[in-house]
Amino acid sequence: MWRIIALIFTRQPPHHIIGIIKLIMVDISKLPLTPGADIGTKYTNFGTLVTLILKNGLTLAGVILLVLILVGGVMYIAAAGGDDPKKLASASSTITSALIGFLVIFCSYFIIQIIEVITGLKIL
Repeated sequence: MWRIIALIFTRQPPHHIIGIIKLIMVDISKLPLTPGADIGTKYTNFGTLVTLILKNGLTLAGVILLVLILVGGVMYIAAAGGDDPKKLASASSTITSALIGFLVIFCSYFIIQIIEVITGLKIL
């Protein structure tokens, strides 16, 4: 039986500024994925779910990296013609942060590959 613990932040009147955190435990083993199947039969162990999350997480990180580099490049081009050094520094910071994020993603992918070689498990 798989369980997800979720923290939900809600605002209740009359205190709209102060939120209340609720702890909810949800049984996801019976969620329908396709007609006639549930998550408990599709992912029989924890490893298959982790593999799916890692693959999709690395893909999503790559898409975010691409968007950040494009946005930073456009900001850099727009700031290069002006006299505002703050905009140029902001664009440089965006590109630098995206490249640092790329290095983290790249290293994490190769760490996963090393773990696959050492343990013999198929993760990605």
